Amino acid sequence: MIIEYIDEQHLKSMIIEGANSLEKNKQMINSLNVFPVPDGDTGTNMSLTMQSAVKEVKKCTSTSIEDIANALANGSLMGARGNSGVILSQLFRGFAKGIKGKSKLSSMDIAKALKSGSDTAYKAVMKPVEGTILTVARESADKAIEIAKKEKNIVVFLEKVIQQADETLNRTPEMLKVLKDAGVVDSGGKGLVYIYIGALGALTGNISTTDDYEVVKATVEHEDDNIGDIQFAYCTEFIINSRNANLDSLKSIFTSYGDSLLVVGNENLVKVHIHTNNPGEVLEHSLKVGYLSDIKIDNMKLQHRHESINEQQQVKPKIKKKYGMVTVTMGDGLTKIFKDFGVDHVIEGGQTMNPSTEDFIKALEEIEADIIYILPNNSNIIMAANQAKSISSKNIIVIPTKTVPQGIAALLAFNMELTTDENEAEMNDAIKQVITGQITYAVRDTSYNDVEISMGDILGIGNSEIKSVGKNIRDVSMELLSKLVTDDHEMITLFYGEEIKEEEANSLKSELEKLYPECDIEMYYGGQPLYYYIFSIE
Repeated sequence: MIIEYIDEQHLKSMIIEGANSLEKNKQMINSLNVFPVPDGDTGTNMSLTMQSAVKEVKKCTSTSIEDIANALANGSLMGARGNSGVILSQLFRGFAKGIKGKSKLSSMDIAKALKSGSDTAYKAVMKPVEGTILTVARESADKAIEIAKKEKNIVVFLEKVIQQADETLNRTPEMLKVLKDAGVVDSGGKGLVYIYIGALGALTGNISTTDDYEVVKATVEHEDDNIGDIQFAYCTEFIINSRNANLDSLKSIFTSYGDSLLVVGNENLVKVHIHTNNPGEVLEHSLKVGYLSDIKIDNMKLQHRHESINEQQQVKPKIKKKYGMVTVTMGDGLTKIFKDFGVDHVIEGGQTMNPSTEDFIKALEEIEADIIYILPNNSNIIMAANQAKSISSKNIIVIPTKTVPQGIAALLAFNMELTTDENEAEMNDAIKQVITGQITYAVRDTSYNDVEISMGDILGIGNSEIKSVGKNIRDVSMELLSKLVTDDHEMITLFYGEEIKEEEANSLKSELEKLYPECDIEMYYGGQPLYYYIFSIE
């Protein structure tokens, strides 16, 4: 098969089949977790990110290949989950920039776009690590440039690019010791290879494409109604997909149409929320900037008639305060604890379920505050939080909390009387003072630091290392704490999970009080899944 150029339909098919290939293999990618714990989520995160991208691509009715690439970039940007998903969204963002102005793509066009994607992703990561998806993207892109100089047939070109990506992937354990020790290749890099394989399959027919590119079309019907006590009757939300949107200009124009205005995003993707009496005019003006998607219009007058007073609160003006808080956690007990500490919005998520960039944006939209702090509480969520910060118009500070105990420590360090800079410094210092221990179970047989681990074994994790292994939750907990607690520590807090009974937790607490008489021992119900106990040591 000889294909020397791809058009917008080819690109759509390649994106969709890339997503299908990833979805089919996501569980295998999840299993490539360095630790044999039940939180391998790279494949899931990448697949959900791709599904968000595909959703936007399917909505794009344009015949421009550039618009298709922008839809890919914008969809993945808002749907990005976990570090792998954020990096993938940056690869697509760079790819879209790389084909700007093109009406069809040659092998060299694709090669340059892959290189642009790799460069963009590297710039987006504060401390790029070799042996990851970044390396697979970079080396395959560099090889793509070399291949494209001689190979015009895109099918053969992609086959050789995939071969290079696979070769690089197989070398990732030599670049990262943790991969070698675990006996796995990089999971994010593996996901990228599957996307490439799916894209090639769309051209060769090796993967059957059943999608007929049906486009979801949003229609708006005008409804005339007496707005009564509500000044602006229609709650209007939509996304503008553009190439050069000016957010300040849009805000200035939309201000005259109503209130509760929110305009966030970048020059390519703008999310708009407004309460107005003229949604049609707002949409008509927006169409001058780009094409629209995710249009949603609610008549708040009708809601007023049929909903309770509590359900109407969303249409009442919110009182703006100085500080707001957003955090991420799983478990009803931990959620209650964070809310008791004054957190405005708790996003349900964490291990195995990382929130997307859009999840953060939605949470930020609900808070009226001069400064909003985000506490991700997971190292795999920090990049999505920072990506939300970069596209939000609000003043956001991300405190890089990697665990629930760090998140709680940061909240306790917050002081309304301090300045913004002082609070940020205090919260960042607080997370350095707490040690986190976690008790979970192994999901596969493996070895770690010369210790043999069998599926189902209880694992004690501290300081990003497996420190204790055994068959009994209590014994592993005690051994873990013996390796984490020092004479300098004054407090141990245990949060017990959904599978632990209160009497079991109380029994462990009593043993700890005897073993560490100089420490204050506190116990709370966390209700977290997967982790029997989370320990905070200060």
